[in-house]
Amino acid sequence: MTAMARAENKTEAGGTAHLVAALAKALREQHGLTQPQLGDRLGYTAAAVSAMETCAQPASDQMLVKLEEAIGGGLGVFQQARKWMLLEKYPARFRGFSELEAGALTLCSYQTLIVDGLFQTEDYARALIGGSYPPVSEQRREELVEARLARRALFDRNPSPLLELILEESVLRRPFGSWEIMRGQLRSLADNAQRDNVFVQVLPLDRGLRGTYAGDRGAMQLVETKDHEHVVYMEIEDQGILINDPAEVSQLSHRYARIRAQALSPDESLAFIERLAGEDR
Repeated sequence: MTAMARAENKTEAGGTAHLVAALAKALREQHGLTQPQLGDRLGYTAAAVSAMETCAQPASDQMLVKLEEAIGGGLGVFQQARKWMLLEKYPARFRGFSELEAGALTLCSYQTLIVDGLFQTEDYARALIGGSYPPVSEQRREELVEARLARRALFDRNPSPLLELILEESVLRRPFGSWEIMRGQLRSLADNAQRDNVFVQVLPLDRGLRGTYAGDRGAMQLVETKDHEHVVYMEIEDQGILINDPAEVSQLSHRYARIRAQALSPDESLAFIERLAGEDR
């Protein structure tokens, strides 16, 4: 890691990262351990421990697990910190929505440019984030990939949420990184589409030729929260917009329903995705 990257991490590190760093240092010293000795217990270098304690390299999720085992003393503080550290890794615009997503009873997503982050494979997410603008450091890229993949826990949550995804056909034809990465993403979409609680649909490119096309206003995500409230989330040029006004949510819900009605059926969409995944490029 370069000195510039270390300085950037220290500046961007959130409150949880600083609290974890201070707590880890205090507990290390309470146990009479040097940084190299704690590193040996954790399976990390002394430099990695030092970087964690100064927030030059905030603790990864794996390091938090190791810290809990090595010096946590049964308090569970590092275990509890995992959730909040993960939250801080998300872009600021997404943090408020991420908690709604994790607890959603129903999540309906319409995407026009890229595969919804919840459905992205690791390779697709890494290629997408690595090629975005403005560019991010390698460390920040990996943090964002880790945070994005953690969202996939929603698929297997109990009770199971209802998950709907509508993708413009162009999304399925726009590769990131390589065609092999895109094929992997398509295969993953096909696998997810066969889950009992997941419905994936494709809105064909030629839909407008039939005279009606409801997706011209852009992407959106509709959520029914655990308290049965309905909200809509949209992102526009790095700005996150969360809408909870009942009248606005109702209008956007009706638009989403129209988009869904204009898309291929789930069975037709699955066949379409599988056919694209099998094409040679």
